[in-house]
Amino acid sequence: MLALEQSLAWQILGWRLVPRVMRLTGRLTLRAPIPTGLLETTDSRNGRPHRRAVLYFHDGERVTVIPSKAGLPDDPYWYLNALASPDVLFGGQAFRALSVESESECRRLWALADQFYPPYASYRASKARAGRTVPILQLIPRCMA
Repeated sequence: MLALEQSLAWQILGWRLVPRVMRLTGRLTLRAPIPTGLLETTDSRNGRPHRRAVLYFHDGERVTVIPSKAGLPDDPYWYLNALASPDVLFGGQAFRALSVESESECRRLWALADQFYPPYASYRASKARAGRTVPILQLIPRCMA
């Protein structure tokens, strides 16, 4: 049990440290070769930039990110910030964040997400036990939005 707690603590702490290291170095992944990018939202509480490292995959021109918070019951702040203020930066480029609501589109994207990062299935199961669902967020390049 202690190893699990340390692992969860690292996951939470690691995702807070990684954005700082990414800003300094320009790159860093926690688990190679999974693509990790720096997402910057506007903090809805104080209006300041809020930066977090996120796993992502492409769906055509769109960037798809899964705000799973490793299956914990609540949604990550960066996701709530993106809903409140959808103009975001990802990798230093401007995007418009949209939550995917269509059931058929969610099914299609979950099939892609599970291929990309299999632990998403267990994250969805953990959230379901808490009566919640894992949302899907797509980032649309500002030139297309």
